[in-house]
This record gives sequence, structure tokens and C-alpha cells, in this order.
Amino acid sequence: MPSAWGCSGVPVNTHQPHHRNRSLFRFGHHVCKQDREDVGRVNSRTVNCSFSRQAVAAEPEVMQTVEVSLGDRSYPIYIGQGLLDRSDLLQQHVLGKKVLIVTNETVAPLYLDRCINALSSGGRHEILVVTLPDGEQFKSLEVLQQVWDKALQGRLDRNSTFVALGGGVIGDMCGFAASAYQRGVHFIQVPTTVMATVDSSVGGKTGVNHPLGKNMIGAFYQPQCVLIDTDTLITLPDRELASGISEIIKYGLIRDAPLFEWLEENMDRLMQRDPEAWTYAIEQSCLNKAAVVAADEREGGVRATLNLGHTFGHAIETGLGYGVWLHGEAVAAGMVMAADMSHRLGWIDQSILDRTRRLLQRAKLPVEAPQGMTQHKFRDLMAVDKKVLDGALRLILLKGPLGSCVFTADFDAQALDQTLTSFCEA
Repeated sequence: MPSAWGCSGVPVNTHQPHHRNRSLFRFGHHVCKQDREDVGRVNSRTVNCSFSRQAVAAEPEVMQTVEVSLGDRSYPIYIGQGLLDRSDLLQQHVLGKKVLIVTNETVAPLYLDRCINALSSGGRHEILVVTLPDGEQFKSLEVLQQVWDKALQGRLDRNSTFVALGGGVIGDMCGFAASAYQRGVHFIQVPTTVMATVDSSVGGKTGVNHPLGKNMIGAFYQPQCVLIDTDTLITLPDRELASGISEIIKYGLIRDAPLFEWLEENMDRLMQRDPEAWTYAIEQSCLNKAAVVAADEREGGVRATLNLGHTFGHAIETGLGYGVWLHGEAVAAGMVMAADMSHRLGWIDQSILDRTRRLLQRAKLPVEAPQGMTQHKFRDLMAVDKKVLDGALRLILLKGPLGSCVFTADFDAQALDQTLTSFCEA
């Protein structure tokens, strides 16, 4: 099996199913080659993680399992239809008696009862619930306090489990609450949005926003498992659905050219909510994310490439006010800005910039910065980005053929100036 070398110098397996591609990650002076072999439909696969297919008991559907390989902290991602009704999947990852479900006012009426039933079946667990307000503007320490209040009122101990039932905001907040409560309790991710299923629920990034910057207060804290019931996508508003697609496109741009090409061919199916297309897109996204997390859990190098467009995008979210634009909308505009800057540097050809813009537009995502975002505002907000190191702004930019990127501070600042001038008000 081919190997790749991450920042730490640890060899990692990089097999991926269904397609063959050779791409490069470059960050600093490191180069990470990824050789994807077509291994067909086999019973087990490895992509820095293990992958297996198994039939769901008494159901005709197939459940996929992707394992995030982190030694004794490894965990499975279950992907399939109707999984919220599989009490065996959830309960095997609940180690103590008490469970606290953290959800929001939008998700609770749709899926809370099913989650409670799955966790309480057999009578082995005591279930508590805290329901938070819905929206990025509530991703704060003040709102998070409600989770800890409920845990203390319910006398939850260190063997308790927190369950995040919702989108990326709920997952981030619940995970951070679990990491800090009694210095760490178990938690499970049950994502219900595209954004959460393909990105934020996997990898252990947790936290809340600060008025001066997005996700500035948090921790790396891995879940016991991630359970993705693809049926939850049925109830998503169109805008939320599109927002999550931006992160799938991101994987294609930075490391998986065949996935990008598949998206070009199948975007209409995704927009029409075709179940088979969505299962494939989620599976491939999780395989990509699991591979990167296994190679670089704490974002020392290659994992930073997952933030393509995010430095520009986080500035948009913070500058407009949290919740005005959805995260995926801001990232979409940010990816076009990053591609534009990459083209100005001479690192990619015009066709990659054009294809990026067209694919995002087909997903009904913004490809321009919003009104009100001035060059000065972008610069101020990007200066406090988490990827700034010793005062130097580091960006994820595209370089080379489709599916290749760099994470670097070594770029001509004039290209950034030109991109901001092109996209922003003076």
C-alpha cells in the first residue's frame, strides 16, 4: 500500500476507493504525495482509516462505516438511512448510566424523540436534555453555560456521555462542553446538517465564538462515535443544504480531483436530494476528512489545508455578524477569493478558477464578497485568524493541478492586495 508523509514524518496509508488520482499537499517545505488506487467494491478499505460495508439488520439498506484512526482514541463514523432508530449503534458507545442530549429548538421537534428512544431502549440509561437556541449568533460561552448547568443539576459524573444532536454549532458547543466538564466526559456526535456530516462532526474540533473572532475559544476533543442518519437531510432548508455542499467542493479542490469531477457531473442530483448521490458524497467527504485527521490531528500542517477559503470566510462571518451568512456561504466566497489569489500568483491556470466559480454557482452559493466588507475590514479580521503565526498571515492556496494546495506564508502580498481590491469596497 502506498505511503504519504505528513508534517510529523509519520507514514500514513492513503488508499481511497472508487477512483485513481495522484495529488500533492505542500505546506512549508513538506510535500505529501497521495496515491489513490482503485480497489473496487471490497469488504474492507483503508484511507488512513478503515472502511467497511455491512448490512443493517432486518433492513435492505447498507450502512457504511469509516474509522478515524487515532490509536486508542479511534472511533467509527456510521453512515446510512434510519440509523437514528438503531439503539445498538448508539448504546454501545455510552459507557456510563447518564446521558445528556444537547440539541436546539429547530432540531428537537424533528429528531429528539427518536434519539431519546434509541438511547433509553432497554432501560439502562437515564436521559437528560438541554435545548439551546438555534443559530451561529448563540455559539457563545454565555449560552454554553446552560449545558454545564444542566449537567450539574442532573449530577452527571465523569462516566457520563454528552450527545450532540444538531448541526455544526451544536456539535462544536456540545464537544467543548464535554471537554471541559469535570475535565472531560464522553461525547457522541449525531449531526443533522450537511455541514456537520461532511466536516465539523469529524475530527474533534470543538469550541465557541468570541466577538472578535470565530471559534477562538475551544479544544481538540474527539467523540466516541459519529452517527450520520442520511434521512435527516430531507428536512433541511435549501439554504442549509447548499451551505454544506461548499465543504464537499473544498475536498475536491485541495486533495481529491476525482471527487470534484464527480460533483461537476452530479451537482443536479445533489440539489434534487438524490439519496444515492448524497450517500456517496458524504462517504467520500468522511473518508477525506478521516485521512487528514489521522495524519495531523492537531492541525500542525496538513490538516490546515482543510481550511481553504476559511480565512476569508471567517472574516466575512465576523464582519457581517454571526449568522447573517451561513458558514458554508462565507467559505464559498472565500474559496473563490483564494482561487483568485492563487491565479494571480500564477499557481493555477484560469480553468481551475472558472470551474470553481461555476460549481459553486450551480450549488446556489455566493461567489463574491458581501457588501459592507471593505479591504480594511478584511485585513483587520484576517490578522487575528488562528493560522497567523508570529504575526505572519498563512493562507491555504491552490497550486498546481486540480486537487493540489499549499499552506504557506510565502506569497507575494501584492496578489492579496489585488484580490481584496477586486472583491471588496475600498
